[in-house]
Amino acid sequence: MKQLALVLGLVCVALTLAGAGYALLSHGRGNPGYALIPLIFALVCLSVYRQKR
Repeated sequence: MKQLALVLGLVCVALTLAGAGYALLSHGRGNPGYALIPLIFALVCLSVYRQKR
């Protein structure tokens, strides 16, 4: 469970960075939700990882 939370957290962090990059590079046409939603999941997964640690 602990390892799964860490892996999912890291995947969500990567998706957050990709979504933020897309929103910035699309000159305002990209939705900031592409970065915000994975960020929320990353925070949840990483907090579960820290609690299990």
